[in-house]
Amino acid sequence: MSQQEVRVPVADPKNPYAMPAAMPSSVDRQPRSFDVDDFTVPRPKDPDWRFTPIARMEEFFQVFQASAATTVTVSNIDGTAVDPERVRVGDVEMGAEPTGTVLAPSDRAAVVQWHSARHAVTVAMSGELDQPVLVKIHGNGLDLDAVHLVITAAADTHADIVVEHDGLARLAEGVEISTGRHSQVSTTFIQEWEQGSKHVGNQRIHVGEGASLRHSVVTLGGDVVRIRMDQDFGGEEGDLNMLGIYFVDPGEHIEHRTMVVHNHPACKSRVVYKGALDGKGAHATWVGNALIEPNAPGTDSYELNRNLVLTPGAVADSEPNLEIENGDIVGAGHASSVGRFDDEELFYLQSRGIPEIEARKLVVRGFFGELVEEIGVPAISGHLMKVIDRRLSRGENEAMQHVLEEK
Repeated sequence: MSQQEVRVPVADPKNPYAMPAAMPSSVDRQPRSFDVDDFTVPRPKDPDWRFTPIARMEEFFQVFQASAATTVTVSNIDGTAVDPERVRVGDVEMGAEPTGTVLAPSDRAAVVQWHSARHAVTVAMSGELDQPVLVKIHGNGLDLDAVHLVITAAADTHADIVVEHDGLARLAEGVEISTGRHSQVSTTFIQEWEQGSKHVGNQRIHVGEGASLRHSVVTLGGDVVRIRMDQDFGGEEGDLNMLGIYFVDPGEHIEHRTMVVHNHPACKSRVVYKGALDGKGAHATWVGNALIEPNAPGTDSYELNRNLVLTPGAVADSEPNLEIENGDIVGAGHASSVGRFDDEELFYLQSRGIPEIEARKLVVRGFFGELVEEIGVPAISGHLMKVIDRRLSRGENEAMQHVLEEK
């Protein structure tokens, strides 16, 4: 009987992520590829899709002919033309630079979008911008469409950019964001889709050495909205601040997934997402992943998700994941909560003569207000609070209608 030597695989200490079995992050086990065949069609039990209503978005899992019905325009936030010396706007074919330069698709929907989009809109910023840039993405119907957007900021750039989505659409969207060395950039993505819209997005984010990026996502409408964000750092002392606000109405599914990878020393990240759910069948999902690699000493990372359930029948899934492969860190933590109105807050306001409906409004405004201010773009702060007020008023009107019908 011959003896056969048994070899046990050993991870490379210089690159522990080279061997899949040694990769500590469940999210990082997924392929990063531009090849559709590298990704299977999602199933309900798949870890990355178990909270998602797959049957309501299955059209996004096979490469399709984009309708090109969605319009994309770029201007200053006041409607004037951008300065071409500081903001260069282009239109390139998919696969041509700068597309495909920030990470790679990380799930089936993202790679399908890559192959379905016909071209990409590029916005390259440099210098110090006097006012925010506005990218307006408008849906013109339910014909399936795909859009790709590439945002780049040169070294030492100081700029704000706002990306607004509205109208009626079924949209697969890919976004690549790359910030240069020592730049200070704010990106704000607002989703105000009409009822019946579907939006499945993947954002791939690269924060340069010594750069600061404030990345905000505000989702206030859409039948199904699922946005996944994958990020890494390009050097030491990067600073990432991810903010999220969402308001979910009856029957809507709003899902945000963040993946922060600390792959360089002395970088900092903060992820704070807050959502309110109003009505039967309202469903919110937030999955936050933070990975601190062995080569990232001095990391400072924290992620937080809070959900405010306004009425019975709403469901919020909140799943923070923190994986640390480095003992030499400044700090790392996570927290999440799902709860109803604070009875003490409501009692305090009502005891001072404020009607219950108005008291509830004040509590929700306070819940969101701090984050709206932290987004730091005065031109949109007031608008966002007005939209939140309208959503609250709509919920009140529907609740009153139910009371009248019962009578």
